[in-house]
Amino acid sequence: MRADNTAAIIAAAQRRHELTRAKAIRALRELDHAGAPATFEAVARAAGVSRSWLYAQPSIRAEIERLRHRTQRAPSPAIPAGQRASDTSLLSRLQAALEHNRKLTEDNQRLRRQLAQALGDQRATAHSNPATAASRTTARRASITIGPH
Repeated sequence: MRADNTAAIIAAAQRRHELTRAKAIRALRELDHAGAPATFEAVARAAGVSRSWLYAQPSIRAEIERLRHRTQRAPSPAIPAGQRASDTSLLSRLQAALEHNRKLTEDNQRLRRQLAQALGDQRATAHSNPATAASRTTARRASITIGPH
């Protein structure tokens, strides 16, 4: 007569079920944390389980549907709370960008004035003495510095 090993088989099946369930829950949490859409296909692929198995698990199915519904209502992809920028941070970045733009505008205006001055000097030299204009222009080009003072 054979030994009754159904208890061992049942225990192994329960361990396998719990392991599979844990993998599915972990995959679901990772997708949510990454802000990725929680679909049955995505959870099945990440956990290495079948979609039909996910549909057969009431609690996992309900969680996937809840997360899917939440991301469908959101106007943009859901970003985990830990990765969202605070209002203070955004305001600080905006102020830094505005200050940088102001400095660039000032530099641009200063460079335009320097260029206009250099071009005016070059024209004045060329009109005052055409014979020596070429030699003076070369000498003045070497002395003109366009850059921060």
